[in-house]
Amino acid sequence: MKRIISAIFHLYYDGFRSMTTGKKLWLIIALKLAIMFLVLKLFFFPDILKTNYHTDKERGDHVILELTKKR
Repeated sequence: MKRIISAIFHLYYDGFRSMTTGKKLWLIIALKLAIMFLVLKLFFFPDILKTNYHTDKERGDHVILELTKKR
């Protein structure tokens, strides 16, 4: 099992080490994803629990109520 994991690791390690243009492309992809998720988090997913409830107990009670509520 250890040999298989080691072989897989070395396959990817050697592949990324020998890349030239691919490294820059992966860096661009990673930056775009990070920026995209940060923007989505900040603007489209506000922290509703912190704005509506003041203490951790109130937040926890609300979450438990919502999870156990029958619909």
